[in-house]
Amino acid sequence: MNIAKTIALAVALLSAPALTQAPIAHFEAQAGTTAAKSGRASYYGTRFHGRRTANGERFNMNAMTAAHKTLPFGTKVRVTNRRNGKSVVVRINDRGPYARGRVIDLSKAAASRIGMINSGTAPVKIDVL
Repeated sequence: MNIAKTIALAVALLSAPALTQAPIAHFEAQAGTTAAKSGRASYYGTRFHGRRTANGERFNMNAMTAAHKTLPFGTKVRVTNRRNGKSVVVRINDRGPYARGRVIDLSKAAASRIGMINSGTAPVKIDVL
């Protein structure tokens, strides 16, 4: 294969929508199924209260919201604390978490509902609704 064909193929592959949207499309495909994501959750509150979130709204630590790295803004997920079985439904309105090993950052109110304020983190299961 000559260099011109190689470059044309590379450009075509890199501009394909499926490649640029893979993480979001993968999770959307799981919505409404029994597939779930597991990992560690953390929460954020007072320090970020009133600041702008990644989707442009102001963060309210008393709202049922969360930050996720790839799920589309507005997606609702059920987060279940694996230690105690308590769950909460939150809306994704921010990006994160940026701490290694974490899959979701909950608002302080959501974290309180599932009983993880004292520990700061908890093993969770995330179901896309």
